[in-house]
Amino acid sequence: MISIGIVNVSYIAATILFILALGGLSNQETARRGNWYGIIGMSIALVATVTGVVTQNYEYLLVALLLGGSIGLILARRVQMTQMPELVAILHSLVGLGAVLVGFATYFDPEASFSGVEKTIHDIEIYLGILIGAVTFSGSVIAFGKLSGRISGNPMLLPARHWLNLLLLLAAIWFGYQFVQESALGAGINPLIVMTLIALMFGIHMVMAIGGADMPVVVSMLNSYSGWAASATGFMLSNDLLIVTGALVGSSGAILSYIMCRAMNRKFLNVIAGGFGTTSGGGSGATVEGEIVSIDAEETAAMLAGAKEVMIIPGYGMAVAQAQHTVYEITKALRAKKVKVRFGIHPVAGRMPGHMNVLLAEAKVPYDIVFEMDEINEDFPDVDVSVIIGANDIVNPSALEEPDSPIAGMPVLEVWKGTTTIVLKRSMATGYAGVQNPLFFKDNTRMLFGDAKDSLDAVLKAL
Repeated sequence: MISIGIVNVSYIAATILFILALGGLSNQETARRGNWYGIIGMSIALVATVTGVVTQNYEYLLVALLLGGSIGLILARRVQMTQMPELVAILHSLVGLGAVLVGFATYFDPEASFSGVEKTIHDIEIYLGILIGAVTFSGSVIAFGKLSGRISGNPMLLPARHWLNLLLLLAAIWFGYQFVQESALGAGINPLIVMTLIALMFGIHMVMAIGGADMPVVVSMLNSYSGWAASATGFMLSNDLLIVTGALVGSSGAILSYIMCRAMNRKFLNVIAGGFGTTSGGGSGATVEGEIVSIDAEETAAMLAGAKEVMIIPGYGMAVAQAQHTVYEITKALRAKKVKVRFGIHPVAGRMPGHMNVLLAEAKVPYDIVFEMDEINEDFPDVDVSVIIGANDIVNPSALEEPDSPIAGMPVLEVWKGTTTIVLKRSMATGYAGVQNPLFFKDNTRMLFGDAKDSLDAVLKAL
């Protein structure tokens, strides 16, 4: 056993490393270093806790570490980049479930000896920890189902759903009051169980009511919830590091959710209250009429080679096709021909924040040619060819031109202002928000149908 002083110093060091990790992850060029800061910080925290805080039942702890570590290692090796959003969602659910289990274990702890105000505060900590954990757990499970296609992307808009949410919230507050009152008398398990069920229902209904186009916000929101659940667990266990770490995750997730909502011109409460978007592929909004002009790989290669400036817009279809490496090879070929190539990234491209940036980084696309939407949207009139790879909603002009569109008001990449737009798609199906896209019918748009990787391989060969 190490002394409590060494434990505290280790926790301080871990906290500093976690802060440095968040700072590193804010930029692509420092993200790898940020990950290492986080890994080292967590390793220090784990060793300090095991050797300085834990005093018994080491055999159970060892089994848990081996089991959890093995599962994490297997998932890390096997998961595809296209599965990252649902993996993140299901990992958030485990944090929530952990908070719930720790809450009940703390409540039943026979060695707990609190009285008076201290007991009231401790009971509130338990109640809030279980409440936040249960909402995080059930909401994350539903998000996993939606992101993985196991549950429809349709928002489940129940009649009077806002009143239902309000009723569940008031019920949770009421049972919280009952729990604190009864716990002072040595009881309280019944209101605690009822609240847990209410919180589980609230999490399910909250995420089920959110449409497909808002799922990136849901991922960042659940990330915030998992942080607050971890922080609540820290209060229950009187662990300062868990409190601070959870607060860091919770606050950063909340800030990210706010940034995502601003990027979509949405209010955070509106997203939680119902969101926008319908089913993936079902189609909604106004009917779009016009003529589609197809193009083949050879024609595409000729247009790219003859251009002075090319803008590449990646979407979830690029992730599904695993085409990012071919995209980079095309980029190198075009730059060798003195063609200026840049990438435009919409904040909600893909199924989670930063999804496209990670894919491009994996393919070793240079960071200095990757730009956010706000940085390059005004440049499209000077772009000769824009290449849309498996994206739909983030380049949909109806967001700006149709006030009644389900995605009305959402800022999009204004690719149609360029000379020519080439769209790579498997079919004319709508995107994840289920909204028809007038871009495909514009006079300066050409459609290259087929699997994105196969199409791009053919374009690369022609180049």
